[in-house]
Amino acid sequence: MNRNTIVASTVALTVALGGCAGMSDTQQRVGTGAAIGGLAVGALTGEWGWAAAGAAAGAAGGYLVDQQKRNQQAAQQRAFEQGVQTGKQQAQQQQQQQQR
Repeated sequence: MNRNTIVASTVALTVALGGCAGMSDTQQRVGTGAAIGGLAVGALTGEWGWAAAGAAAGAAGGYLVDQQKRNQQAAQQRAFEQGVQTGKQQAQQQQQQQQR
């Protein structure tokens, strides 16, 4: 792959990622995965067909990462809420014991 193609790809990636500000987390992760996959495979092979396949694989990977992050955040939120409820119950039990 020649130097001009690499420079053009880098500029295109920079511009594309700069537009991610208004996107959801899922859109950002899928878009970033597609860009990285497309550029990496395109740079290695120098063929657009393979670059498109790399972009598709990168997008799928970005989606899977997003789902994992969402599951992790949901589990953390459930654990936090469970901890809050346990704390409230313990506080109530202590108050009841003190009133006796």
